[in-house]
Amino acid sequence: MSDESPQGDADAAETVEEIAIADPVAAAVVEGFPGSVAVESHGQSVVYVDRGVLAEVTKRLRDAERFTQCTDVTAVDHAADVERVEIPGVVRERFEVVVNLLSHPRNARIRLICQVPEDDPTVPSVTPLFPGANFPEREAYDMFGITFDGHPDLARILMPDDWDGHPLRKDDPIARIPVTFKGDPAPR
Repeated sequence: MSDESPQGDADAAETVEEIAIADPVAAAVVEGFPGSVAVESHGQSVVYVDRGVLAEVTKRLRDAERFTQCTDVTAVDHAADVERVEIPGVVRERFEVVVNLLSHPRNARIRLICQVPEDDPTVPSVTPLFPGANFPEREAYDMFGITFDGHPDLARILMPDDWDGHPLRKDDPIARIPVTFKGDPAPR
């Protein structure tokens, strides 16, 4: 992969192609799911997929590519994140849902990331495919307010049932005390 940052659509396509050649699994996702973008981060393949196909991509990786363990599901709130790295072909939203998969036979990991808009924080659940994703999806729901469609029991897991808000959202005042985040002009 080139050390230069991609410029323009032609270079972005070359970047995806380069990682696809190095990682046939990432190439299969990019080829099978138009709009997906593959990059490498810290030696690991990362594939940005549309949130609507997250469960389908995960199922294909499990069944066809032997990624049989979901090691983690989490979320990120990028509110007011002005230093966010831009990736050609990826339209950034406020939230990201991150799914990490492991293949023991391949001795490989792959990270799936989907962008989740603030006005519709919903993604398909991977719990029906990986029962171990149950608690991490519930935690992402509880802490960030992201709904996982198809989850068998999407209920709070850390906060009391009557808790108002989602504590890891950057617009949620921690313990109702105004908090200033790095780079923000004033407390929230």
